[in-house]
Amino acid sequence: MNHAQRQPAPAIAAPPRPAATPAEARKLAENMMEVMNALLAVIEQETALVRAGKVREAFKLEQTKAEMSRRYIAMITLLKASQKYLAQTTPDLLTALHRHHDTFRAMLQVNLTVLATAHAVSEGIVRGVNNEVQRRNIPQTYTAAGQRAQPGRSNMTPIVVNRSM
Repeated sequence: MNHAQRQPAPAIAAPPRPAATPAEARKLAENMMEVMNALLAVIEQETALVRAGKVREAFKLEQTKAEMSRRYIAMITLLKASQKYLAQTTPDLLTALHRHHDTFRAMLQVNLTVLATAHAVSEGIVRGVNNEVQRRNIPQTYTAAGQRAQPGRSNMTPIVVNRSM
């Protein structure tokens, strides 16, 4: 008999500890700024690509953006756990993080606006194409009263959209 060997379950990493010393607080702040800067770089690149109409290239950034977002959330969680200590021992550091985060949020808002605009434009194009296809496929008939007849659902020809880009 050939038994498959079982792999041991991966060890679950212990959650990071909140900052407890000024050195740990500074390291936490540095790491947080690095993560925000890295995520912001990806977001700015995505924004530039979408603005230029290079949506396929922007989609290629999705995995990097997701990984950076996970790191950002982990750092925010650690920062929240350390906030009381930071406020008591290094308020200047906390203030600098807040300022940096405000800039980060503003850039993120620009990105979200660009993405929403691109979505609205593409949806408008698809709806316009659909309306034109329907207009061409619907028979132009009139009722006995001389009014234009409303076509039934059987006359509608749906278009297909591939969303897997």
